[in-house]
Amino acid sequence: MDDASAQPGAPAKPLRPLDAFERRVLGVLIEKGKTTPDQYPLSLNGLMTGCNQKSNRDPLMTLDEEQVMRAVKGLRECGAMAEVYGSGKLPRYRHLAYEWLGVGKEELAIMGELLLRGEQTEGDLRGRASRMDPIPDLDALRIHLDQLAEKGLLIWLSPPGRGRMLTHGLLPQEKLDKVRAELGMAAAVAGAGGASADSPATFGDNSAAPAEPTRARDPSRADLEARVRDLEHKVATLQERLVKLEEALGG
Repeated sequence: MDDASAQPGAPAKPLRPLDAFERRVLGVLIEKGKTTPDQYPLSLNGLMTGCNQKSNRDPLMTLDEEQVMRAVKGLRECGAMAEVYGSGKLPRYRHLAYEWLGVGKEELAIMGELLLRGEQTEGDLRGRASRMDPIPDLDALRIHLDQLAEKGLLIWLSPPGRGRMLTHGLLPQEKLDKVRAELGMAAAVAGAGGASADSPATFGDNSAAPAEPTRARDPSRADLEARVRDLEHKVATLQERLVKLEEALGG
C-alpha cells in the first residue's frame, strides 16, 4: 500500500532527470498506490496497463513489456522504486518516491500528477492532484508548490498570474528547453497581455516575477471555460472508473 505516513526530508539518493518511460512508470506507481491501494504493489501487467491507460495521461503511450522493464531497471538503480514479492512467485513493483524525493503525501500527489500529464496550470493541477490527496484550494496548493520549488522539484514556466504554468523538475534539460520554447511560441501567437517577443525568455525562473497585466474578460466566455473544465474533469473521472472496472473484470 502507499506509505501515507512517510515524512518529508532529504532525498535518500541523489536525484537525476527521468526519461519519458521512467516518468510514466513512476507516475503510475504513485497514482495507483494512492487510488487503488488494494491492487498495489503492481504486477508487471498492471503496470503496463497503467502506463497505457487512456485517461489522466498526456501524452498517451503504448509501451510494451521491454520498454516498461527498461524503465523499471533505471528507476530501481536510482532508488526510486523497488521489486517486491508477496504471497505469489511473480514480482510486483512499488515506488520509493517518498524517500527518493523527500516529500510528504500531498507533495507526492502533485509530483505524481505532473509526471503523468506534464506541464499544466495551477488550477488544473489542484483539481487533478486532489483525486489522490485532498487539496482544498489554490492557497493550500501554493504552499506545497513553494516547498517543491525550494527543493528543485518544481519549475515555473510562466510569471505569476491567472493560468500560471508549471512542471516538475525531473525533466532532462533538452525536454525542458522544448517545453519552454513551445510555451513561448504559444504566448507569442496569442500576444498575451501585449507581451513582447522577449517575454518567454523569463519562463522557468523560480524567482519572483511581476504579475501579468490584468485584462478584461467576457463573463460569458469565462463561465463557458469553467464549465468546460468541469466537464473535462467529470469525463476523466468516469474514464478512470471504467478502466478500474475493466481491470477488476479481467479486461
